Formats: sequence, C-alpha cells, structure tokens
Amino acid sequence: MNEVLIAVLVAPALGALVAALLPERAGRVAALVAAAVTFLLTVVVALPRGASGPIVPWLEVDHSWIPALDVHFHLAVDGVSGPLVVLTGLLTLLCCAYTMWRPPSGRTLMALLLVLEVGILGTFLAFDLVLFFLFFEITLLPMYAVIAGWGGPDRRRAARKFVLYTLFGSVLLLLGVVTVIVAAGTADIYALTGGLGLSRTTQYAAFTLFALAFAVKAPLWPLHTWLPDAHTEAPTVGSVLLAGVLLKMGTYGLIRIGVGVTPTGAAWAAPVLAVLAVAAIVIGALICLRQTELKRLIAYSSVGHMGFVLLGIATLTVTGLQAALIGNIAHGVITGLLFFLAGAVKDRTHTGDLAELGGLRETAPRLAGMFAFAAIASLGLPGLAGFWGEAFAVVAAVQRGGPLWMTLAAVAAVGGALTAAYFLRLLRRVTHGAPVPVDALPVVSRTEWVAWAPLIILALLLGLIPSLVLIGSGDPIGAMTEALR
Repeated sequence: MNEVLIAVLVAPALGALVAALLPERAGRVAALVAAAVTFLLTVVVALPRGASGPIVPWLEVDHSWIPALDVHFHLAVDGVSGPLVVLTGLLTLLCCAYTMWRPPSGRTLMALLLVLEVGILGTFLAFDLVLFFLFFEITLLPMYAVIAGWGGPDRRRAARKFVLYTLFGSVLLLLGVVTVIVAAGTADIYALTGGLGLSRTTQYAAFTLFALAFAVKAPLWPLHTWLPDAHTEAPTVGSVLLAGVLLKMGTYGLIRIGVGVTPTGAAWAAPVLAVLAVAAIVIGALICLRQTELKRLIAYSSVGHMGFVLLGIATLTVTGLQAALIGNIAHGVITGLLFFLAGAVKDRTHTGDLAELGGLRETAPRLAGMFAFAAIASLGLPGLAGFWGEAFAVVAAVQRGGPLWMTLAAVAAVGGALTAAYFLRLLRRVTHGAPVPVDALPVVSRTEWVAWAPLIILALLLGLIPSLVLIGSGDPIGAMTEALR
C-alpha cells in the first residue's frame, strides 16, 4: 500500500508525457484523465491509517539513494501534509478541466500543469532534505513557461521576475540544507525533527536561511514584490495554482523544516517573524484599498492572508500552528475560486480595471453572486472557511501573552477589519454601479461550473462544520481552542 505514494508522482508525470506526444484533442483527454487519477490517488494517500499523532506518517516509502551522504528517496504523508496533497490534486484537476475547452494549445498547457503538480506533490511528500529541495525546484520551469507562454501582454517580464526571485530563495534553501546535513550527518527530515544533532548556533544560521527562502516562496512581506506581477500576467489556471498551492510550499516548508528541524532557531526568531507577519497583514490591506486592477488586488490580498498564516506559525503554539494549517487550506480554496471568477469577469468584459467594471449584478447576476460569495469568504466571515485560520492566529497571539504579542494581536485584528473594507470596496466596484457591456457569453458556462462548484462546496464545509460544532458548545472559544490542542 505504501507504493501508492510513488504512484501519486508517477501518474501526473506519465500523463504529461503522453499528453505531449499525442495529438491536440487526444492529448487534452489524456491529461484530464491523468489529473483525475492523480486526484483519486491523493485522496487515498491522505486517509489516515492508524496514525497516533499529526506528525506520525501513516504511509511511507524509504529507499537508499546516495548512501555516502545518507540521502534517501524518502516519501511520507502525515497530518501536516495530507490536506495539502489533496488540495493540490483537486486544484490541478479543476485547472485541467477548465483548460479542456479553452486555449488552442491546451494540450501543452495541461502537460505543464501536470509537471507542476509533480513538483508540488513531491515537495509535500518528501521527507529527505535533498529530495525536498529537488522537488521544490521542479516547479520553477513549468510555472515560468505557463506565465510566459499563456500570460498577458507583459508576461515575459513577470515570468523573469518570478524566476529571479525564486532562484534567490532556492540558493538560500540549498545553503540551509547543506548546513543541516553537514552538522547532523543525515538529511532525513523525520530523524531531524526536534533539532536532533544540531547545535544552537547551527539552528540559528539554518533557520535564518530557511526563513528567507520560504519567505520568498510564500511570499511574505517584504519579499513579495514578484507576486502581483506574476498573478496579473498569468493565465487563469496559472493564477489558481500559484495562489492555491504553490505559495503553500513556502508556509509548509517553514512549518515542516523551519520549525520542525530547527525549533531553537524558530523560537529565537519568532518575535521578528510575528512583527513581519502583522506588517504584511496591514500593508497588504492598505495596498488593496488603493488597488485599481482586479487580479492585482486579489494577488495583494494573498500577502495579507499569508501574514495571518505566518503569525500563527510565529506563535509556536499548538493553536497557532493548527490555525496556520487551516488557513493554508482555506486560502487555497477561496483564492483559487476568486481567480477562477476573476478570469470569468475578464473573459466577458476584456478588462480588469476596476474603474471600467460595474453593474455585474445586472448583466451577469449568477457570476456576481458567486463573486460576492468568494469575496465574503475571503474577508473571513464566520461560518465560511476563511474565518477559522485568521481568527485563531489572533487567538494564538493572545495566548502567548505579554505586551508584544497582545499588541500584535490587536493590530492583526485591525488588519482583518481592513480586509473586510477592501473586499467590500471591490464588490461595490464590480457588482454595483452602471453596468458595462459584456460579451454575449453564457451567464455561467458548464466548464466554469465544473471548476467553481467543488471550491464553493469546500469553502462552505470548511467553515460550516466547525461552526455547527461550536453552536452546541457553551464555550465556543474554549471548545475550539481545546479541539486545536
């Protein structure tokens, strides 16, 4: 049964190869089938099997790869990576389905999406530092090709900027990996968890390198400037995968490797990380309040949302880390839906300029309703998925106590209010006002419903299930905090 971990990586890789070799129509079908098979495998992989804790793998494959360096082909899945593995499989399947009837060269685009999926899934499954680094790098060229090949007018500059920033982070990640392996004599992440064999100085140095590398990928303020350009110029499916799972490689790496392998370094840097996280929340919100382009605004909103995830991680509490993991999944679902909807709006109006949009509730009421739902979920309305991760990141900061953490919790809460303000401003611009002419496209096409419906359902379930549990509790905050413990 453990070999299904290898099948999760082989299925999209073979699908990409077959899609590239077949004619256009047959290639698209092959890519879609491969994406569907991979998604089913991710669900099988993510089902717990007798695990006794969130970081105890329930499926594992471990083969010696480079004996001289004690490097292994070590794949595993546990409670930290399992939900992200399923999210990757789902979003890739939806992107392939969305592309099936779209661009003329959809076969090539779908093949690239599958290669990208291999890198992302490998990153979440790798339990060896060298293997983690290799999978981390596999995502670079496919995403560059997606942006540069199918993006907007300024796509090549945005793609180059994405590559340069990511390469900078990769160099830092490689230095951190080498530092840990030389000091500990092993690359096994599970064996290294807890800082085993690493001195305090080594942990300080390694965590600094890891934190900077993952901050570029997440991206976290102030290393975020590649993100708005990449999102603005990327095609719809590129933006969905970029926001939905590619950014999560950064926050996942910070939890799995930064906090897991170098916990002393994480504790040392926690106050700095928390300050940067809150700065990202507030600055991201203020930029969104002034933003005039639809996809760019959604891109900058990710900076703020990732700020809440980082705040949860920085608290180094069970509540904070659980809030960060929940926030990762919620952001992937909701922002993926937002970018699908933004693509639908631009398809109909041929513009993303907020000054030129308006009246969508009259010209395309169903689309306007779906957009309103996604925006309200993203601003953190209780009962929807976006609430739990952000609210309990603030709760975790309060639990840390002391003047610094209480101040950061208060400022983060203000940032949450600013998030509501800019999303409501966005809805006023897009759905209200004088209607703009739109193409005579179906109000909601079958392809778009296929992409949107699973994400809408997930956004509801991820918010409603915890809400319904707490309605029956006499102490909702206490019950949720206890559940997170």
